Amino acid sequence: MGKTALVTGGSRGIGRAIALKFAQMGYNIMINYAGNQEAALKVKAECEALGVKAEIFAANVKNSDEAQAMVKETNSIFGSVDVLVNNAGITRDGLMLRMTDEDFEDVIDVNLTGTFNCLRAASKVMFKQRSGKVINITSVSGVGGNVGQANYAASKAGVIGLTKTAARELAARGINVNAVAPGYIETDMTDVLSDEVKGKILESVPLKRLGKAEDVANLVGFLASESADYITGQVLHVDGGMII
Repeated sequence: MGKTALVTGGSRGIGRAIALKFAQMGYNIMINYAGNQEAALKVKAECEALGVKAEIFAANVKNSDEAQAMVKETNSIFGSVDVLVNNAGITRDGLMLRMTDEDFEDVIDVNLTGTFNCLRAASKVMFKQRSGKVINITSVSGVGGNVGQANYAASKAGVIGLTKTAARELAARGINVNAVAPGYIETDMTDVLSDEVKGKILESVPLKRLGKAEDVANLVGFLASESADYITGQVLHVDGGMII
C-alpha cells in the first residue's frame, strides 16, 4: 500500500510544502487541518495530482481525543503511520507584561500539548510496526527566545525537550524522533510584516534572505528517509545561520 505520512497543520504554509514534498516522494498523505477545509482540499488535490492517495482530517490537536481519532483514521485508511510531522501551531504575540492567561495557555495547548497528543497516539501504532519517523517542527524562538513571544518560545522550547525524551523512549522500537527549527520563513505570517520589520530581520540572518517553506520541507523529507536512519534526538536548524 506504500508508506504514509500524517502532517498536522497541513493546509497552508510550511505544512502544505511538507505534504507536497512527501507526495513527491511517493507517500500517501493524511492532511490535518483545524478550520480551513477549502485550503485542505486544495492541498489534497495537489498531492493526488502527483499520483498518491491523500485524505484530509479536521482535528484540533490540543484535544487528545481528536488527535487519537486522527491517527486511528490514518492507520485505518492507509494501513500504517510511517511518518508523523507535528507542524500545527499558532502564535499570540505580545510583550510578557501584557500577555493574558488565555494567550499564553492557548499557544502552549496547541503547540506543545498538541505535539504531545499526536506523538503519543502515533507512537502506539509505530510501536506495533517497530518502525516510524517523527519530525516535530519547533522554532529558533524556542532556542534563542524572542521579544514578544514568551508563550511561543516556551512552547517551542518544550517541543525540543519532548523530542529528545521521545527519541530516548522510542529508539528501541526503531522509531526516530527529531526536530526541525525554522527561522524566518516566507509564509502568510511573514507576509503581513512591514518592509522595515523585514529589514531588521534580515540584519540578523547571515544569508540575508528569508527562507522558503520548501527549505523546511526538504529537510523534513530527508529526516523521514532511510538516509537519516541513524539520526535521532536532534534539532536541525533551517534559519539561514541565525543561530550558530
